[in-house]
Amino acid sequence: MSIKIEKYKVMKAIFQRLKNYLQSDTLYTVKKMNETIRNTIFVYLLIMNLIGFLLMGIDKNKAKKQTWRVSEKALFLASLIGGSLGTLVGMYVFRHKTKHWYFVIFMPLILIIHIVLLALFL
Repeated sequence: MSIKIEKYKVMKAIFQRLKNYLQSDTLYTVKKMNETIRNTIFVYLLIMNLIGFLLMGIDKNKAKKQTWRVSEKALFLASLIGGSLGTLVGMYVFRHKTKHWYFVIFMPLILIIHIVLLALFL
């Protein structure tokens, strides 16, 4: 009989600790931290997409004037580090790099990879 009583006391203590944890500020803090992380990621992606869009516009303008250009590596780098939607939209808004097969194939592919990663981790 004493083993059953001990098991009961242990289980009661575990449930009490769980109840205290769920009612504590710790859980609220974790939720708030997750919200802060999501907001930070959103702002980062917004800025990177704006940069990618602007880089496409700047490069198109420089191409028309036949002056110094933004390198293709820089355009792909902007896309890879979070500006994939901005660079893709910039390609078609400014009608720039749309005849280069590697831009037409890889820019949407990078965007798809980013969408999948966001869906998996957020």
